[in-house]
Amino acid sequence: MEGMSDPVIDLERINAERDRLRQAHLRPSGERSPSTARGVHHIALLSSDVERTIRFYQDVLGFPLTDIFENRDYKGSNHFFFDIGHGNLVAFFDFPGLDLGPYAEVLGGLHHLAISTTPDEWARAKARLEEAGVELHLESGTSMYFRDPDGARLELIADPLGEMYGNQVG
Repeated sequence: MEGMSDPVIDLERINAERDRLRQAHLRPSGERSPSTARGVHHIALLSSDVERTIRFYQDVLGFPLTDIFENRDYKGSNHFFFDIGHGNLVAFFDFPGLDLGPYAEVLGGLHHLAISTTPDEWARAKARLEEAGVELHLESGTSMYFRDPDGARLELIADPLGEMYGNQVG
């Protein structure tokens, strides 16, 4: 945008704060207590068109639709689920009659959802997305970013679960 400049970022201060946080809070893997959680049951997103969402997530991405039923909190709204492996689900609501507007990334909102795949499935998904005309951003040879039909940002990552770009993160 004309007249606007990039914000000045004090990288030295940011890096020092990251180091401080690591020192203060990050315990070696052998010293961490087990998590109290069992995993992600589901993450819920919004859909403006149920059938379009089903076609994208099931047919293009290869995530099977596992159920669809009425949303208990809003009569006439659908709540539907896709299997993303290991007992994890991506769920959606539609809210007919509500004008929710377009997807927006906001502080406190969803930035992106990263879903792990094998390298072979990553390549097949990439081909299906390209065939469907979905714009992709490739990063580091193992990540691809794109938006679903409603604008939510997704990442397919071919790194193993608990690993990212050669770093153990889990």
